[in-house]
Amino acid sequence: MRNELDFAPLYRSSVGFDRVFNLLNNAQRLQAIDAWPPYDIVKTGEDDYRIQMAVAGFAEGDLDITQERNVLLVKGQKPADGKDGEYLHRGIAGRAFERRFELADHVRVENASLRHGILSIALKREVPEAMKPRKIVIGDGSFQQAPLQIESERQVA
Repeated sequence: MRNELDFAPLYRSSVGFDRVFNLLNNAQRLQAIDAWPPYDIVKTGEDDYRIQMAVAGFAEGDLDITQERNVLLVKGQKPADGKDGEYLHRGIAGRAFERRFELADHVRVENASLRHGILSIALKREVPEAMKPRKIVIGDGSFQQAPLQIESERQVA
């Protein structure tokens, strides 16, 4: 039995959160879809993350990693060749896969590596200076533009 949440009441009292509600709706729909290959998402620092996927049997050339806007797409496709012989038991999955990860704004892929059958993708969130908290100086009422100071610069000074 699947219960879907209704976000309609939230639309009435919020502005600009359409993307968040779409992400929640998509997550509900994708919950029952194939869970292969297994993966971990690790927070390694305040703004650093790592995705680790178990891709045993895949070589670097068999994997494709693409970031487009806020979506990270990881695809795996092994070349079809019958040179391995006749399998009596096939326990190592070699089927093609496509895994999508929704990324928050300002998250970018730093690098990716494949070692011991684990694909590691390093991610970093880089908030632009214009979006960081800033201190607003209260003026004397002369309506002159008060100088703006970025919070991180104030701490250094």
